[in-house]
Amino acid sequence: MPSNKSVSDAPIIQFTNCRILREHKLQREDLWVRDGKILDPEKLFFDEQGYADRRLDCGGAIVAPGFIDVQINGGYGVDFSQPCEDVSAGVSLVAKKILEHGVTSFCPTLVTSPPAVYHQVLPQISVHSGGPEGAGVLGFHLEGPFISSDKRGAHPERFLRTFRSGGTDDLMETYGSLDNVAMVTLAPELPHSQSVVSTLRQKGVTVSLGHSVANLSQAEDAVRHGASFITHLFNAMLPFHHRDPGIVGLLTSDQIPAGRTVFYGMIADGIHTNPAALRIAHRAHPSGLVLVTDAITAMGLPPGRHTLGQQEVQIQGPHAYVAGTKTLSGSIATMDMCVRHFKQAAGCSVEDALEAAALHPARLLGLSHRKGSLHYGADADLVLLDDGLRVRATYISGEEVWRAEL
Repeated sequence: MPSNKSVSDAPIIQFTNCRILREHKLQREDLWVRDGKILDPEKLFFDEQGYADRRLDCGGAIVAPGFIDVQINGGYGVDFSQPCEDVSAGVSLVAKKILEHGVTSFCPTLVTSPPAVYHQVLPQISVHSGGPEGAGVLGFHLEGPFISSDKRGAHPERFLRTFRSGGTDDLMETYGSLDNVAMVTLAPELPHSQSVVSTLRQKGVTVSLGHSVANLSQAEDAVRHGASFITHLFNAMLPFHHRDPGIVGLLTSDQIPAGRTVFYGMIADGIHTNPAALRIAHRAHPSGLVLVTDAITAMGLPPGRHTLGQQEVQIQGPHAYVAGTKTLSGSIATMDMCVRHFKQAAGCSVEDALEAAALHPARLLGLSHRKGSLHYGADADLVLLDDGLRVRATYISGEEVWRAEL
């Protein structure tokens, strides 16, 4: 029977025997869920005289907010940047598979491509909530093509573009539409980029700086215009220099507007960033670190050749290279792997590692009122983990969507 029909007919679920991540600490207390949202037990008990319809014994597991991946290019043989008749089928496959890695929401990421690819792919995927069919889509992350040729990395040079003017003309000509776009990565040193940053922010699109040779002053100017993220810190940007630290200098800049936070993505796969560099970044600006996988088509596949956008990549052991080169081309890491490696390499707390994969990306995208935390009223997107931070089960809106086999 429902616990209190005057409030809701939905059953109340009580997660017991668990340690929940709340207020930056793992706390031994129960978690209550109804209608896909996290309940305040005091209001339930005293205002409603409610009780649990179902109790779930978590076996001492950690209960954390579901992970959010804001940079994932594909996986399991799917490349989000490859146009096809049914893009949604590929996105759905990846969305389903990443549940086992604790990811409950993600931003499908498109690397630099010709306009025809954006025009074909973007209209096929809309923002939607997750469920048993897979993780939710928060919107596309468009990484390019407005980036530096010198720092293009695995992005094909022939499709790079510059801004001929401010405003939306170049964006619309390239992308076709900004509907269902959550984030755009661009190089802030490109002419007219600052007015483009302002335009994107006015349209609710998060702006990230990356694949860039910008100096610190140019990066700070972009932040003043609304940029709030750095795409895969240290990778595809000028190296830190004591006279001009470049984009990396944003982590300790005193020119960040009051009340603003600059977040930065880290690919904690043990390959893209040396552990010492990871520790430097985390200790300089812990509240801004966002774990990303930057996973490509080959995530979950055996070694060999695979595609990434308009390029061919070679998987050799844990490395993904542009075929025939030693240029890194995304990763084959999963989010739970990144969480574990980050904790070990940075020497940080379990809480810090989990928040870098959930709370921080939610704050970056302006979604922390409903994602990334276990606060009352937030979406009941959960990941249950053992003490080794291995995923035991994943829940979306309080419903189990994946569980490890015993």
